[in-house]
Amino acid sequence: MGKRRKARELALQLLYQLDVQGEGSPGPHLDEFWTRHPVDVEVREFAEALVRGTKLHEAKIDELIAQYAEHWELERMAVVDRNILREGIFEILWAGDVPPKVAINEAIEVAKKFSTQESSRFINGILDRVHKELRPSG
Repeated sequence: MGKRRKARELALQLLYQLDVQGEGSPGPHLDEFWTRHPVDVEVREFAEALVRGTKLHEAKIDELIAQYAEHWELERMAVVDRNILREGIFEILWAGDVPPKVAINEAIEVAKKFSTQESSRFINGILDRVHKELRPSG
């Protein structure tokens, strides 16, 4: 598995933990998390950048999810799916070094591992719409 995929999976796990605990900032939890998930510096830095960026833009990201996930309330989505969407939207819109199609594909692969086949299709549909409508040239 590539370093960035590993970082995305770890970022998802940390975002999931923060979501379930109702935490806004990853700061107090990082040391404990990395003690339980030791990885090299490159993986850790990318994972932390994803988490911090996702949390920074979470309000806007959640508005977009609510807009594009027709007939789905954010609070009723599976926690893992909601956080895969958050991370994917952050990468599409704010992570300039990641091509949107790569961000979408990575989110789908992470969803296949941590969620269901049905969820991966749902996530693909929402991220594809976000990409086409909000960042069409990318």
